[in-house]
Amino acid sequence: MAQKIAYQGEPGANSNIACKQMFPEMDSVPCASFEDAFELVSSGEADLAMIPIENSIAGRVADIHILLPQSNLQIVGEFFLPIHFDLLGIPGSTIEGATEVHSHIHALGQCRKLIREHGLKPVIAGDTAGSAREVAEWNDPRKLSLAPPLAAQIYGLDVLASRVEDDPSNTTRFVVLARETALPARDELPGPAVTSFVFRVRNVPSALYKALGGFATNGVNMTRLESYMVGDEFAATMFMADVEAHPEDSPLRLALEELDFFTTEVRILGVYAAADHRAARSPAA
Repeated sequence: MAQKIAYQGEPGANSNIACKQMFPEMDSVPCASFEDAFELVSSGEADLAMIPIENSIAGRVADIHILLPQSNLQIVGEFFLPIHFDLLGIPGSTIEGATEVHSHIHALGQCRKLIREHGLKPVIAGDTAGSAREVAEWNDPRKLSLAPPLAAQIYGLDVLASRVEDDPSNTTRFVVLARETALPARDELPGPAVTSFVFRVRNVPSALYKALGGFATNGVNMTRLESYMVGDEFAATMFMADVEAHPEDSPLRLALEELDFFTTEVRILGVYAAADHRAARSPAA
């Protein structure tokens, strides 16, 4: 029986495309919410989940910093997907005859030039692929959809314009989640590794500055650092970070030891192979 990978969204969404590209041999299972995708993996109904975590234009995509630490899941991989949007309509429709364009709020924001150029009214939908399905169901030539290319095939729509995103470098980073297991040893990841973790600093002056000092002095490249509030305690702040190293690497091992001294909590969310996409990126601060 084929393994299953869960994703949030409808068939044809970017998350669906990421599943098919990274795991073509697995059955992709659409979910209404991120929580539903998490639950499918936690319950064993799915083997993995593909979750978008950040976009190069829109920033943070999913509230994984809240969901993941509360789950029994861990990050076991990452995938970078170039984001492309096509303008779709029912067969026979035209851009000139359209008045509305439907899509997810992020997609509408990433295709502003085309929307302005043709004087279309942007209408927010819950999902990019879902907007394509709705346009097909409405069967109204005045209503168009901004959706990934796969959606046109699935819902039988015409492609009126291809790759209409404002920025051709638009990319979303996904993380692959699985049920918790032992973290992979250094020799199990012979190439570059990424370690993701959350931590809470002690309530002392300059705590964050001191906590991060170990990464700088040990030459550990931190590619992501985000803060978020814990519950309704505005004074309690957690941080989520990604670093390009394995915990068994001496520099990261020393940095984590120093981090532990200035924090009340440190939890590793995953250790996994770095995607090839990182090799083409400039080093972060």
